[in-house]
Amino acid sequence: MAVKKAPKRYCCIECGYVSLVPMGKCPQCHSFGTLVEETPVAPSMAAEGTAKILTPLSIGELQPPKRLPSGFGELDRVLGGGWVPGGVTLLGGQPGIGKSTLLLQVCGNVASKGGKVLYISGEESPSQLGLRAKRLNVLHEGLDVCCHTVIDDALGLVKDHQLVIVDSVQAMRTTQAEGWPGTPTQVRAVAQVCVNHAKENGVPMVLVGHITKEGRIAGPMLLEHMVDAVVMFSDDNSSVYRTLRASKNRYGGTDEMGIFEMRSDGLAEVPDPSYLYWNRADGSVSGVVMTVVLEGSRPLVAELQTLASETAFAYPRRSGIGVGANKIGMLLAVLQSRAGVPSARADIYCNVAGGLEIHDPGADLALAASMASALTGRSLPGECCLIGEVGLAGEVRPVSGLTQRLREAARLGFTRAIVSSREKKTPAPEGVELVRALSVAEALAKAGVLPA
Repeated sequence: MAVKKAPKRYCCIECGYVSLVPMGKCPQCHSFGTLVEETPVAPSMAAEGTAKILTPLSIGELQPPKRLPSGFGELDRVLGGGWVPGGVTLLGGQPGIGKSTLLLQVCGNVASKGGKVLYISGEESPSQLGLRAKRLNVLHEGLDVCCHTVIDDALGLVKDHQLVIVDSVQAMRTTQAEGWPGTPTQVRAVAQVCVNHAKENGVPMVLVGHITKEGRIAGPMLLEHMVDAVVMFSDDNSSVYRTLRASKNRYGGTDEMGIFEMRSDGLAEVPDPSYLYWNRADGSVSGVVMTVVLEGSRPLVAELQTLASETAFAYPRRSGIGVGANKIGMLLAVLQSRAGVPSARADIYCNVAGGLEIHDPGADLALAASMASALTGRSLPGECCLIGEVGLAGEVRPVSGLTQRLREAARLGFTRAIVSSREKKTPAPEGVELVRALSVAEALAKAGVLPA
């Protein structure tokens, strides 16, 4: 009797789309030449008698695992407190952004405190890795290095290590699947081997992932579902500063942000990130307004800038860097309808200084004041900041974390803050005068942008 062969499948290496027929263009992500043939892997039989039921009482008696600190407060903030034993973290970012540098420094920090770590590299030779480690000054007892591309052999060297780094998942291959390293079949199989090893041995593991031209981690989407946390390293292509954010975290939040500075001796934490996005000027300029935004639990002072110029076209331009165009258009409509500030004949250009991207609705009032200031030519005093969400009815709504925002404003020398009058329970910090406004028109009048 003839054995029935498994049907061929073609998987897109960009988005993970699976097709039974070869195609030159992926119908899901519309990329050309990305569908490659993969051979289905036969599922392995699990050991019998290993499954058991946990009652609510037994679950309550389980002790949470003790996290392993990375030595970087910014990284631990994003992770939720450190590496979780048995957890697998996927770290992605552009080439050359500093993924390997950061992880080597983490290995050095753990090894310098008596820990034992294993760095598995499938992209660099021992001499290249040693040269990088020497430059970063992370050569300590307990830092073991393995330069190998077969993940099964490399994980066989793990004994009493507290942390394992795999750099990178696209460069590794496993004997449990066919295909070249980097193909969807191999990436998925390598990730599964790493996840199984981490769970069985209770060791935290970090997988380095390459990203595509669209900015997402290369390989099938299943890769991001298999791991416990997905952390992305990014920059603005013109700065030495790097931001670290988690898009998925089973053991912590995804709204935290870590900030690093790239130096000649490696990555360094930024102790006071508020000064990165605020160029404290002596004089006031129209269109420049300060606010305090929340990035997770961290308050940051942001400088919003707006330039208004007479348009030469039938349809004026609405452009923004760091803020969305939809938000700009909405607030301009509110200013015209609720505050009497016309903008139909002006091009509006908005910018958040320092390359910060703002998604916090608490910056709505400051953005509206920035555009109104640019349109009227009246500047705000430099020691004043505006915090509040603006609704379509023109009302100023309260925001979360106002106490933290006001404390940060007071620390940096602001003496006046305009907030929503609906927030009456928050006390004013020492040295800060709270000015409450019910509507955006009232807030602009008290800020000096519109006549009282």
